[in-house]
Amino acid sequence: MTTSSFSSKLQALREHHEALLTRKNEPEAWGNGIYTRYQYPILTAEHTPLEWRYDFCEQDNPFLMQRIMMNATLNSGAIKWHGKYCLVVRVEGADRKSFFAVAESPNGIDNFRFWPEPITMPEDVIPATNIYDMRLTAHEDGWIYGVFCAERHDDSQPGDLSAATATAGIARTKDLIHWDRLPDLKSKSQQRNVVLHPEFVDGKYAFYTRPQDGFIDAGSGGGIGWALVDDITHAEVKEEKIINLRHYHTIMEVKNGEGPHPIKTPKGWLHLAHGVRGCASGLRYVLYMYMTALDDPTRVIAQPGGYFLVPQGEEYIGDVMNVVFSNGWIADPDGRVFIYYASSDTRMHVATSTIDRLVDYCMNTPADGFATGKSVETLKKLIAKNKETLRA
Repeated sequence: MTTSSFSSKLQALREHHEALLTRKNEPEAWGNGIYTRYQYPILTAEHTPLEWRYDFCEQDNPFLMQRIMMNATLNSGAIKWHGKYCLVVRVEGADRKSFFAVAESPNGIDNFRFWPEPITMPEDVIPATNIYDMRLTAHEDGWIYGVFCAERHDDSQPGDLSAATATAGIARTKDLIHWDRLPDLKSKSQQRNVVLHPEFVDGKYAFYTRPQDGFIDAGSGGGIGWALVDDITHAEVKEEKIINLRHYHTIMEVKNGEGPHPIKTPKGWLHLAHGVRGCASGLRYVLYMYMTALDDPTRVIAQPGGYFLVPQGEEYIGDVMNVVFSNGWIADPDGRVFIYYASSDTRMHVATSTIDRLVDYCMNTPADGFATGKSVETLKKLIAKNKETLRA
């Protein structure tokens, strides 16, 4: 390749990338009235900076090939930071290793750009092989905390290269750039999907947990847990209670877990979570919502039956099919809510709603009756009500 053709190809590559970054994201015309979805994903592997993937030195890379390939952008924590909508994205390379990187947008819907360099996350005493799925919490103690999964090989099974352990890593920051690593959360069981509540409860730090017997299987873990911790710099789960149970033949039959930290509203805490069930094609991940009381965040006061958001169209396709997952949302002062979710462990999307709509959805959508007969009764009540309304 001549110098002129190398320069031309590089210029075309930059223009193509810029067109992707600046593409306007239009809302979909029809929906369910609860939230609005958008036409395009907000982040894909192709959104990552060219400087992360290409060596621009013609002498060292005369064919302008990608030297470090990116596989996916998924499962992002979210926070409003200096007026920008910021995501701490799980970026996965072609080597299957995940790392954290910040992407920001002026409007929360499109024009997301990654910061120049990924986050350098300090190690715990025992280094992790992989870290991912950070939940961000701006806590009332003044720190921004990131709680994430730290994965290591299970050395008690040396012959099994798929055997792994999961713990909750904890780090905190003041600027999303420099992070102080705290010791991993200590617990009797493995932990994934751990989330820090934004306020002190009885003077203690409060965590939503998901105890499980193994790396993948929840086993005896009954659902979303709750634990109070005296000292977050040496966090240990001593007592844990389940506040949101799994149930047979539901969207959360196999396991469930908290998404981002809940949003405080005048009527209660809004929770976004994921539920998992088994089906012929494997595990199906969907999102659901529930609400807890302001005076007791462990007491569920409303939980709509069924799912809140599921894969749609091309969202079904990706590295892990039939999955939506969320660990980040942003509530603006005007009541608008930006729900960030990944599809099929591959790409990031946004859906928008409002506090009023989400509270209405939670408080006025029928709960799951856990049996066909109950579902039919609930449906017939709505039919009868609409007949009466139309006659009036």
